[in-house]
Amino acid sequence: MRSSTPGRDRHRSSGPRVVHGSNLAEALHCAAREARRRLNAVAAAAYLVDEHEGALRLALADGSAPSFFTFPGRMALDVPSATARAWATGKAAVLVDPDPAGRDQKHVLPYPYAALSAPIAAGDRRFGSLTVLRVDTGGAFQPAEMLTLEGIGSQLAEALAGLVEHGVSVAAGPVPMLVPPEEEVDTSVCTPGWGVRDVPGSSGTSMMFPLRRLAELLNRATTMDDVVAAAQYCVMSSLRAEALVLVAAREGRLWVLGHSGDSMELARTLHGAGVDDQTPAAAAFHGRPLYLTEDRTSLLGTVSSGETRTEAYLPLRGDGQFVDLPFADRSRVVAVCCLAFSGPRRFPSEERVLLGMMAGLLGAAVERVELSAEQREAAQLLQRFLLPRRLPDLSRLVTTARYRPADVTSKVGGDWYDVFKIADDRAVLVIGDVEGHAVESAAVMGQVRTAMASYAMEGHHPTAMIDRTGRVLACLGTALTVTCCVVALDTLGGTAEVALAGHPAPLVRRRDGTIVALDAPANVPLGVPMIQPYEGREHTLESGSILMLYTNGLVASRSASPETCARELLGSGDDLEDLADRIVSEVSTPQQRRDDAALLLARYEGARHQDEPRVAGLHIQRRDLRGVKAARAFVHDQLGSWGLQEMSDVVELAASEIVTNALIHAGSDVDLRLRAFEDHLRMEVRDSDTNPPIPSSLSLTEEEAPEAEHGRGMLIVEALVDEWTSYPNGLGKTVALNLAIPQN
Repeated sequence: MRSSTPGRDRHRSSGPRVVHGSNLAEALHCAAREARRRLNAVAAAAYLVDEHEGALRLALADGSAPSFFTFPGRMALDVPSATARAWATGKAAVLVDPDPAGRDQKHVLPYPYAALSAPIAAGDRRFGSLTVLRVDTGGAFQPAEMLTLEGIGSQLAEALAGLVEHGVSVAAGPVPMLVPPEEEVDTSVCTPGWGVRDVPGSSGTSMMFPLRRLAELLNRATTMDDVVAAAQYCVMSSLRAEALVLVAAREGRLWVLGHSGDSMELARTLHGAGVDDQTPAAAAFHGRPLYLTEDRTSLLGTVSSGETRTEAYLPLRGDGQFVDLPFADRSRVVAVCCLAFSGPRRFPSEERVLLGMMAGLLGAAVERVELSAEQREAAQLLQRFLLPRRLPDLSRLVTTARYRPADVTSKVGGDWYDVFKIADDRAVLVIGDVEGHAVESAAVMGQVRTAMASYAMEGHHPTAMIDRTGRVLACLGTALTVTCCVVALDTLGGTAEVALAGHPAPLVRRRDGTIVALDAPANVPLGVPMIQPYEGREHTLESGSILMLYTNGLVASRSASPETCARELLGSGDDLEDLADRIVSEVSTPQQRRDDAALLLARYEGARHQDEPRVAGLHIQRRDLRGVKAARAFVHDQLGSWGLQEMSDVVELAASEIVTNALIHAGSDVDLRLRAFEDHLRMEVRDSDTNPPIPSSLSLTEEEAPEAEHGRGMLIVEALVDEWTSYPNGLGKTVALNLAIPQN
C-alpha cells in the first residue's frame, strides 16, 4: 500500500502544465494548484497588487484547513515578507528568519511553514505574487524549486495579460476565494485525536470548531475571568492540556491574569518572576512561541524522577496576530498563554497552526478587556474623588448614604449625594443624577456638585441653589441634563424646604410608620431651558422621622411606579445603616442594576436632643506603619473620654484587625469613625477596596488561601461584636460594627 507524504497529493503531476483559464478565477486556481502539487506544498496563494491601496491582496488560496487560513488577507508593498519581496524584485524569495533559534533555545517559527514566493510577471507587467507554504520539516527550498515557481508565475502572468486584453479586470475580490484540494493533502498523519482517521480533510476541519467557538466566546467576554473560561473550554480542553495560565508583563515582572486546571503550582512559579529571568514564559514575550517537548526538568522544577511535563508558551499579540511574520513588532505582545501537558507530547504542524490562530484571538481579547478595565478603573477613581469621603456630624440629625455602581453598563455614572452643615441648627441634603453612564457624566457631576456646595455654604435657599447651578451648567457647554433634589432642614424647628429639578420627591417615614412624599413642584431638569422660575415647598418634620432621598437607579427598572417602589423599600426599621443595607441589597438582579444608584437617609431626632453627638474620627495615611497603633490609641482615649472604658479592650482589638486589613489589602487611606448612641456604640472603617472582607476558615484549599487571607482577622471580629456589616460607599467600602453599651 502506498504511503502518503505530508503536503503531497496522492497523484503527482508528471511535468509542467500550461496555466490557462477562460476567466480570472480559473486561471488563478490552475496556477495555485499546479504550484502546490509540484512543490510538495500544503497550500498556495495568489496575491494581486492593488495600486490604489498600495498593497498586495489575497485573491485565491488553494489547500487544506487550517493551512490556508494563515495567509494574510492584505500586506503592504514595503514589508519584508517573501510575497512582497518577490513582487518588488521580480525574483523568487524565501521567508528568512532574522532571529533563528540558538543551540540552547527551543523556540520555533510562529507558524510551522516555510514560504516561497515568485512574481506573477511577464515583461514589464507585474500583477502580483504566487506563494506556497510547505511544512518546515520538508527541508529548504532548492534553486530548482524556485525556478519552477517562477515559471508557473510567468505562465500565470501571460494568462492574466490575455484576460486584460479581452477587457477582464484583474483584481482581487472583496473576499478571497478558498479552494480545498480535489484530493487529499495529507497534513494530518501526525495529528491524532482530531476528526475521523483516513477521511480527507476531517482533521483540519475539526480543528475549526474550537477556533470558531473561541472567537464566539471571546467576543462576549467582558472580564479576564471570561477570557480564562473561554481559553479553558476551547484551548485547554481541546488540546487535552492539564493546566493553563495567562501572564502579563508589567514593571519588569510577570503577573498572572488568570489560570485554570491543575495550575496552582505553575501560577505560583510565574507570578512575580522577572521578565529578564531565563524562563520560557519570559522568553515568549520576545514574540516567539516555545514548545518544550524534550525530557527535561520543567519550569516547575518539581517533576518526579522519570516523569515529564510538556509545556507550550504562546505569545499573545494585542493586534490579534500570532506574529505570522518574523519582523512583526514584538512590543505588541500583551500576554503569554502557558499550557502544560502530562507526559511527553508532540505538536504536529496543524496543531501549531491552530494554536497560532487561537493565540491571535486571545491576544486581542486580553488587550480589549484590560483596556476596558483600565478605563473603567480610571472613571471610577474619578467618581470616588468626586463623591464625599464622609458625611458631616450633625446635631439632631443622623445621616448615612450608599452609592452602588451599575453592573451592566460601563459602571460609570453621574449619581451623587451630599450633606452640608451650614450652621449648628441648619443642614442641606442634596441628591442628583447626571444623564448617561460615561466619564463625561462623572465629570459633569463633579462640576455640578461643586456649584451646589458653593451656593449652599453661601446660605442660599434650595430654589436659588438649583437656579444658579442650572446657569453654571449652561455655561459648561454640555448637552447632558441633570436632575436633583435639595432639602434644607432647620434641625431646631424641623422645618424642611424642598426644591426639585425633574427629580423624584423625597419620602419621609413618620414615627407611626406612615410614609408620605415631601411634595414640591417638579420643575425642569438642569440643562433644560426654564419657562418659569424654580419653585419649592416647605414642610415640617416631626421628631423621629426618617427622610429618604434617592435616584432612579433604585426604582426605575421595577414594574410599579417609582414612588410606589420607593415606599416599599423604605419599609420599617429604625437603624439607618441596616435600613440602607437592606434597600441596596433588594436591588440586586441584573435587570435592576442597569443604572447606578444613590441613596441618602437621614433621621431627624428633634429639638429634644440638644447635646452635641458623641462622634469622633481618625484619618490614617496609606502605608502608615504606625496606623494600627494610632487606631488603638484613638479608640482607648475616645472611649475613656465618653466614660466607656469597659468597652475599650474589645473595640481596640476589633479596630486593629479591621484597620490592618484595610491598610494591607486596600492600599489606600483609611478613615476610622466612632459614634456613641444611647444604647450602642458604632465603629466604621472606610477604605477604597470594594471587595468585602469575608471571615475565612483556617482550613482552606491551597488555591482559596491567597484570595481569603484578608478574612482571617474577621473571624476574631465576628467573635467579639454583636453584629457587623460591610457595604459600598461610593469610594470603596465601609466595614461597620455595633456593640451594646453596658447599662448601669
